[in-house]
Amino acid sequence: MLTLASASSRRQQLLNESGYEYRVAVSNIEEQIDMEQTPAENAVRLATAKAEDVHERYPEDVILAADTIVGMDNIMLGKPTDAEDAERMLTHLSGRQHEVYTGICIKKGTETRTYSDKTSIYFYHLDTKYIKAYVETGEPLDKAGAYGIQGKGALLVERFTGDYFNVVGLPISKVARVLEGFNIYPRWVKNHE
Repeated sequence: MLTLASASSRRQQLLNESGYEYRVAVSNIEEQIDMEQTPAENAVRLATAKAEDVHERYPEDVILAADTIVGMDNIMLGKPTDAEDAERMLTHLSGRQHEVYTGICIKKGTETRTYSDKTSIYFYHLDTKYIKAYVETGEPLDKAGAYGIQGKGALLVERFTGDYFNVVGLPISKVARVLEGFNIYPRWVKNHE
């Protein structure tokens, strides 16, 4: 059985659309960024902690955990604490390039596989009115870097280099390849065995 250690509706949607059968078990760990680590290291460390936490409850399952962090100018941006923090983040990202890192941990028993993926994002210059209006939609408040590329936040992005789904929060194509090593396949693949 595949268990997703995440409450993220975006990650669930990607698994659903790809045809996976799974259950959701949210991790209880406190997500804290370690300023001594790189964004990629933080993302993998947090994903691993989530997987280990959920593995204790479901030791027979294949646990899939992920964590996404935005990095720019040696600053790491997680989820904003409030609307003011979201405005500050978006102002910082306006007109500039940043990187989105998603750390993945897939665990079953004593076997653990981890990796991170990086996508470079280029934002348009955003005026204050645009930033305030976007924050008022509520969309940025539960997303790393205070935006969602798959929603209204798509209008902020001039271009990107790398995996779009990594920015959404789950580089699903790469995840699928790792899950195959645990004999986890989408329904439409399993139907042809």
